[in-house]
Amino acid sequence: MTRPPILYSFRRCPYAMRARMALWVARITVELREVKLADKPPELAEASPKATVPVLVLDDGTVIDESIAIMHWALECNDPKGWLAGDDAPSVPGLIARNDGPFKHHLDRYKYPTRYPDEAHGDEETFRLDHRNAGLAILTDLDSRLGSSAHLCGETPTLADIALFPFIRQFANTDRDWFDAQGLPHVQEWLERHLASDLFRAIMPKFAPWKAGDEPILFGP
Repeated sequence: MTRPPILYSFRRCPYAMRARMALWVARITVELREVKLADKPPELAEASPKATVPVLVLDDGTVIDESIAIMHWALECNDPKGWLAGDDAPSVPGLIARNDGPFKHHLDRYKYPTRYPDEAHGDEETFRLDHRNAGLAILTDLDSRLGSSAHLCGETPTLADIALFPFIRQFANTDRDWFDAQGLPHVQEWLERHLASDLFRAIMPKFAPWKAGDEPILFGP
């Protein structure tokens, strides 16, 4: 009997969240190794020199260390919800690239402005708000898109929705009162549906950071 894949993860990391959601929907059980980012286990760097989560190590030693690649691997094994169907839409690669590129760039500087003193040039608050507004502009465009369908590629969730959701959640939670006051009715409704989903609840339990010798934690539906 082959051993399950090993998934190095961090509960609150948006990249790890979307990987866990795809693995869960694909009904793939993994050995979950929760990582404490301030004290990463050496086994993580041995598996992937980048030492960033998520990292999936297959039974044959194959290492997949990009979240979108983990999602594709899982869904190509089993895609009961048809998430990959949305991946054929011409706009989907652009949606994910914009999220992982410009939106993530603005999100990081809005949420963690103290990490970028050389870019802020001594005016941290203006810097933070400029990046908040740039992120909001991207969400305003998504709001228009969601005005014509319940999800980004139609009436049911697809890979694009799951890939973007954890990052929009993080943006919203940076200042939830401000976010809720913005004119983003479709994005806000879409976000609430994902937050309330059984899938999101299923992939968010808390685990202690893993260390060598611990009993395996099997994670899956």
